[in-house]
Amino acid sequence: MRSLALAALALLLPLLAGCASPEGLKDEGRARRVNAPLELWPEYAPAPLRESENPTALKPLPALPRVPSGDMTDVDPLAVLDADFTSSGHAPPRPDSVRRPALHDLTDDGKPDLIAVVDLDRRTSELRVYTVRDGVVTRILALRAVLAGVELAAGHLAVREPTNDPRYVSVTDYVWDGRTMDLWDLTLDLVRRPRPSSPSPAPTGSPP
Repeated sequence: MRSLALAALALLLPLLAGCASPEGLKDEGRARRVNAPLELWPEYAPAPLRESENPTALKPLPALPRVPSGDMTDVDPLAVLDADFTSSGHAPPRPDSVRRPALHDLTDDGKPDLIAVVDLDRRTSELRVYTVRDGVVTRILALRAVLAGVELAAGHLAVREPTNDPRYVSVTDYVWDGRTMDLWDLTLDLVRRPRPSSPSPAPTGSPP
């Protein structure tokens, strides 16, 4: 029995030796020191956003007629923007500065909400979203931004803005949480270049 065990050990040793490095253990040098982040001025914290600074603060517009249907398709988009801007002490937007309004259900109540953009100049825009709550037109989102794009996907509203790196845009994702348009995610994405238009095919029989 002892001879069988010795024979098995003799067969196992070459296998173990084959798994080891021919040079044996090596010193890879001093391990890099890992430091915890150094927090500067930990005793200071910003005050919470004021309601006028919070883009997702609800703002009812009682000056507008009530909407018993609860449907923003029954409301004049320009009248909504006029009432919103003037209630904050600003001049109503020029009609030619208002992009074509979009109607999509963002609050998941089965009725479309109003998504409007006012271009303040060639770079800066105001993005505003409105719904109907208890018959009253109510603003649920107001953003002043440089809009590189606005997208809708699965009830999410994604706002794309340029960054200092021309290759990337920041994407802020908002979604209705049952009470407000909550900030869902903030990411970076590649800039989307416009596709070059392909030339139309030449008519059949035409000379080259």
